[in-house]
Amino acid sequence: MRALLVHLFTATGAVFAMLAMLAAVDHKWELMFLWLVVAFAVDGIDGALARKYDVQQHAPEFDGVLLDLIIDYLTYVFIPAFALFKSDLLPGWTGWLAIIVITFASAMYFADTRMKTKDNSFSGFPGCWNMLVLVLFALEPNFWIILGLVVVLAVAMFLPLKFVHPVRTERWRWLTLPMALAWTFFAGWAAWVHFDPQSWAHWGLVVTSIYLLFAGIVQQLLPRKGDLDRL
Repeated sequence: MRALLVHLFTATGAVFAMLAMLAAVDHKWELMFLWLVVAFAVDGIDGALARKYDVQQHAPEFDGVLLDLIIDYLTYVFIPAFALFKSDLLPGWTGWLAIIVITFASAMYFADTRMKTKDNSFSGFPGCWNMLVLVLFALEPNFWIILGLVVVLAVAMFLPLKFVHPVRTERWRWLTLPMALAWTFFAGWAAWVHFDPQSWAHWGLVVTSIYLLFAGIVQQLLPRKGDLDRL
């Protein structure tokens, strides 16, 4: 029963995705991101619960990995791409290019059996477009910067670069997990104050995002003696 409840908990992410999409259709971006942050929190918890209660053995009727990937594609890729396209951040053809690149590259990445490294990090940028788009809404950089980030990160999805998993990457987890929790807090705060440029949440988002983006690459550049977590 506990294993089944974990699957049901994971499935709530689909509900939060729908609520986020409804908000996005009405251009209620702050509300959309708040629902995406809730979905992000669920995604951060359900994996640990699934391993604790061994869902593969005790509730094998449901494929938790497939369920998680379906919801992740909605909340990490599809809805953020829609929001980026419908906002004023990318004018004209740049918006079309961004959503085509994001959705196409992410579909291929999510189906890639090589997406995990030996130390349970991600091989290539893990398609966390929800995190990128939220930061872009907060900072509102020039559209060329946005388009450049989209293209670079899409290419990085298929490069032998390591990106940490906040929970499963053991190395530096003492710092990575608090950073991920802090990012979630600052993301919710930024959305709650309607992305007020004077809010300290913006600085928190920048600092935590930079760490989460580059921590794995730094680990590659500074391997531990006898480390087995190579790509």
